Amino acid sequence: MHDLVIRNALLLDGLGSVPERQDLAVANGKIVAIGSDLGDAAETIDADGLALMPGIIDSHTHYDAQVTWDALCDPSPALGVTTVIMGNCGFTIAPCRPDDRQLMMGHLTRVEGMALEALEEGIRWNFESFPEYLEMIERQGVGPNIGVYIGHSALRTFVMGKDATERAANDDEIQAMCAIVADAMDAGAIGFSSSVHEQHVGWGGVPMPSRLAEDKEFQAIAETVGSKRKGTLMVVKGSKTDIDWVERLAECSGRPVLVSAMRHHPAAPNKVFEDLAALRNARERGRRLYGQCSCMPMAMDFTLENPYPFEAYDAWKPAIEAGSGEAYKAVLRDPAWRAAMKEEIATNPGMRIFRGNWDTLTVAEAALDKNRAVEERSVAELAAENGKHPFDQFLDLALEEDLKTLYATEFSNFDVPAVSRILQDPDNQISLGDAGAHLSFLCEAGYGLHLLGRWVRELGVLSLEEAARRLAGQQANLFGIRDRGTLTVGKAADLLLFDPETVGIGPKQRLHDLPGGANRLRTDALGVHGVWVNGQRLADSNGPIPAQQRLPGKVMRDYAA
Repeated sequence: MHDLVIRNALLLDGLGSVPERQDLAVANGKIVAIGSDLGDAAETIDADGLALMPGIIDSHTHYDAQVTWDALCDPSPALGVTTVIMGNCGFTIAPCRPDDRQLMMGHLTRVEGMALEALEEGIRWNFESFPEYLEMIERQGVGPNIGVYIGHSALRTFVMGKDATERAANDDEIQAMCAIVADAMDAGAIGFSSSVHEQHVGWGGVPMPSRLAEDKEFQAIAETVGSKRKGTLMVVKGSKTDIDWVERLAECSGRPVLVSAMRHHPAAPNKVFEDLAALRNARERGRRLYGQCSCMPMAMDFTLENPYPFEAYDAWKPAIEAGSGEAYKAVLRDPAWRAAMKEEIATNPGMRIFRGNWDTLTVAEAALDKNRAVEERSVAELAAENGKHPFDQFLDLALEEDLKTLYATEFSNFDVPAVSRILQDPDNQISLGDAGAHLSFLCEAGYGLHLLGRWVRELGVLSLEEAARRLAGQQANLFGIRDRGTLTVGKAADLLLFDPETVGIGPKQRLHDLPGGANRLRTDALGVHGVWVNGQRLADSNGPIPAQQRLPGKVMRDYAA
């Protein structure tokens, strides 16, 4: 007697094999048989031709804080995700000394758009070291499986305190960092993550700590990870980071390196393809370098109360330092400050997400009834109509409306032919949903369902079997996750049952259910009929369902070499 049999499903095995209609049986949280006439089960589901694939492994999330108050990591499981990898970009909350907690939360507020009130009220700080963090999450239980990077910025702050955002580390500090990384890898870290990207600005407008690290620090940590003969490195590159530098990390560690973020931007349309070619050349030399790319346009809703897209500019720093209220507004009105911002946007946008694309920055919602006519119009159009520079138009409208004007934009990755080229490279890793971060700006946790609906069904850019491979089997292989990622007898029963004719994501909704009443955007699944983690169902066609037993997820600690 099996626990579950799903009959008559179009099986997508996660390996890229040609789909076949078969039955699949589950017992004790594992796949125990695939074929036909598999016998009786406590529960039998007739899939009637629906597609069944391994659950999505979301390799780029930021649930590190949220998981301490929300063990289900909502909304990911209902969106087909059965495994989440946290701690990307170096932005983790472990290790963290008690005296550094406020600073750590402040950094996350700036760099990952997390509401400070939610972090202050929600985070359970029942840990200090990285091993203690994993132990705490394991004790409380989790909905999806989780893997956790040890993050560079948290590591530097733990060792160097506030100096982490001000200077390079000395030899003793580097040695201390390496010791902590070694302990984290022994405890079960999935690897080490970092960022040198200009957009990554912390509390008070300072660079995130990892941006101050010198090459010798990166190399020493990479060698430490490599000495464990397991684990993955993940790096967010900046405008001054070339692939040769990343390849040296792969060389000295002997480990795979994931390079983020491989998005297409109209202001530099060839850059992403040059980087991807360099990664491919490195692989031909035996280095395991892979680009993290996205199947979704990078879009955000924001106000000038929380202007994340602009905060990475050096000239914006006086606005950050002013805080809020009238002092902040005074900076926004200052002609000299405006001139400095215009100059930097025009001459030195670097790899920042906003690069002067005023024609795609629109007014989503005016705060004053008298300004309703400007809604859905671009800042560039309004500026031309009013004889202003677009930056002045952007600020003046917001100031008139007490900074409540809601702006929306697609910054990058919206050119369909270009994104198609990126997705069709079979070695590119599809991810970058950023689940758990930027919650008031976007929700891309459903990127996997979007891939299946938009890029498979509507555009035919990928086949169903290739999409399933890229969302599950490829991810498991890259990280050395041996016990899941494919529909294979003996593997964990992490499953996604969906209708290929209707799968996708619904419209954005704004909820106010975070700790402290902070808001977030959420999208619901379309065409999903079931999601199982280790054989336990967490979602059906009506969305999330309460866990009937203990939470089924596993804190992953063991990875293949």
